[in-house]
Amino acid sequence: MKTIIAALLLAAAPAALAQSAPVPKRATYIHAGTLLARPGEPARRQVTVVVRDGKVAEVRDGFMAPEAGTTLVDLKDKFVLPGLIDLHVHSWGIGGDPLRERLGALNRDGYDEMVEAQKNLRADLEAGFTTIRDLGGDPRGVRALRDAIARGEIEGPTIVNAGRMISVTGGHGDGTNGLAEEFADAVHAHQINTCDGPDDCRRAVRQQIGLGAQVIKFAATGGVLSNVAGGLGRQMTPEEMRAIIETAHSFGRKVAAHSHAAEGTKAALEAGVDTIEHGSFLDDAAIALFKAKGAYLVPTMIAPVSALEQARAGALPAATIPKAEAAAAAAFESHKKAIAAGVKIAFGTDTGVSKHGDNAREFALMVRAGMTPAAAIRAATLTAAEALGREGELGSIEPGKAADIIAVAGDPTQDVARLRGIEFVMHAGTVVKAGGKRAAFPAE
Repeated sequence: MKTIIAALLLAAAPAALAQSAPVPKRATYIHAGTLLARPGEPARRQVTVVVRDGKVAEVRDGFMAPEAGTTLVDLKDKFVLPGLIDLHVHSWGIGGDPLRERLGALNRDGYDEMVEAQKNLRADLEAGFTTIRDLGGDPRGVRALRDAIARGEIEGPTIVNAGRMISVTGGHGDGTNGLAEEFADAVHAHQINTCDGPDDCRRAVRQQIGLGAQVIKFAATGGVLSNVAGGLGRQMTPEEMRAIIETAHSFGRKVAAHSHAAEGTKAALEAGVDTIEHGSFLDDAAIALFKAKGAYLVPTMIAPVSALEQARAGALPAATIPKAEAAAAAAFESHKKAIAAGVKIAFGTDTGVSKHGDNAREFALMVRAGMTPAAAIRAATLTAAEALGREGELGSIEPGKAADIIAVAGDPTQDVARLRGIEFVMHAGTVVKAGGKRAAFPAE
């Protein structure tokens, strides 16, 4: 039987490959009134960006006349910049409405969640976020969305996915927390992301990679939204963290650590983690370790603000209220201190706690904590691309890079709130939100 199946697959392969062969995209000329090609450097006036086959082909001063057989996008009255990158998103499920999510948990399954995820991803894309790092969702479902978007079959941002967050038993990522016995038993039977001890944690990493994870996330500390009154302190041992990070790095995966308490953050940094998510309680030693290790802080400033609002409104379990209050009170001062010390800051929101499409609210909080608008934009473009290890593909508008391009009215380097009104979005060379005039030039 296996031989027959293999023969059928081989016979079908040429036809399948022919059907899936990419269709060349026609060239697009973008006339940009102002272009911020590399955030952190000065913007340029009156520039033409030529896009071919999903990538930036040329960036030239002046408004070039389009060739025959091309499309012109007129953004002469707009400020054009690279597509934004959000390093901390949860696309799976109902985002920003925890009460609705909990009340419907017994009536929804993966098919419903897939529909919600596509809506969420579309909202993020239209908000100008052309790349997201999904740090927790159904591993198979998010992987399927990632690949369908990459093939151009559905619209959404480029996804770098983590699968399920790895957690110790009873920790922040243990899905059995707070469930009645019969439900907890059902969840436990299918849960492979919890681990106890270094060897078991290596197994958990490998299983997430086997399910398609491109990055690994683990819970170094407790979390606000888990239904357990365990606080925000360190939950994983340094030995378990090292096992996770070493295993992930051996597979070429970067590692993100969910971490609130300083002790968890310091242990994760010592173990060689690539990014710290949240970092709500940072002391001087933790900040020194960030700089010594070259790790990135992804502050997710909007997350504790949103979680506290939801908890006080009764949309979250009672166990989350003191944790939300503690995180919200400490996070702003910690992030302000890290920014002042020169810690590398990469943009992330924890969207899914807050609503999809509202990601750009984070910029104002970053500026309030001490970043300039220009630095906040760089954190969501070039710096985020560096944190992903994809600086050769993303983060700026330069020849050879993905044609991920957005435009706004006004100058966001002077008023970062402009980024909450994205008027034009191009993802991988395809216009997905049109805010400029377009004209086609037929082939001669």
